[in-house]
Amino acid sequence: MKEILKYKIFTFDGFTLNVATIVKIVVIFIIIAVILKLVRLSIYKTRRFDEAKKFSIYTLTKYVIIIFSFIYGLNVVGFNISVLLAGSAALLVGFGLGMQNLFSDYISGIIILIDSTIRVGDILEINGLICTVEQINLRTTTVYTREDTSIILPNTDLTRNHLINWTHSGTNARFEISVGVDYSSDVDQVIAIMLNLTSNFDQIKKEPEAFVRFKNFGDSSLDFSIFFWSDEIFRIEKIKSDYRIALFKAFRENNIGIPFPQRVIHNVTN
Repeated sequence: MKEILKYKIFTFDGFTLNVATIVKIVVIFIIIAVILKLVRLSIYKTRRFDEAKKFSIYTLTKYVIIIFSFIYGLNVVGFNISVLLAGSAALLVGFGLGMQNLFSDYISGIIILIDSTIRVGDILEINGLICTVEQINLRTTTVYTREDTSIILPNTDLTRNHLINWTHSGTNARFEISVGVDYSSDVDQVIAIMLNLTSNFDQIKKEPEAFVRFKNFGDSSLDFSIFFWSDEIFRIEKIKSDYRIALFKAFRENNIGIPFPQRVIHNVTN
């Protein structure tokens, strides 16, 4: 058995790879897999953190374990890390200068995972793009858009650009729908119709209550806006569309007109 373990597979420039080394590497991989599984179970078992926080803690712990295991594995194989780093210092400096953006992505990923300003499941708005966070990795973050498309974003896009986290402080958010009606319309009736329609939508919260504002005397219309709260943030445009359809039908049934621009063209002849 000892002879088998000492059997040399190949030798190169003073480095020897034998069967025993391969066995050690396999054992290290198995131990790492077991440790990661136990860490994951222990983290996700606790009730002290929400799911997003658990994901961040596990991801950071996983990368730390992998990095230290990689260094230990190199020592087991026979590489002297200190000599290797000293000999390649100049190369690493040049490599680092050329890979600044990549390193910046990694640092941004660590920041995101530590401070938890962005978490898995959050709904973000980045440069007009509405998306929900599916997965946060050390270099990239995967988001899912309203167009049912997955996009992989570098983490620096999330730390450098201005973004809105719709769910950072809670799952409810306030939304607005505006409409203009004829000057001949009954103001109280318009407000009552707009408020009553909210009861037809389960996605519109009853608390806080929706309210209507008479916003302005427009050029050709009385302008109103209804404000309501909903936790269906990701699909809110569908709810807004359904509400506008219902509002249009209600106005028509009650003979409330919605004005539109009209142009008169005069034909001038000599």
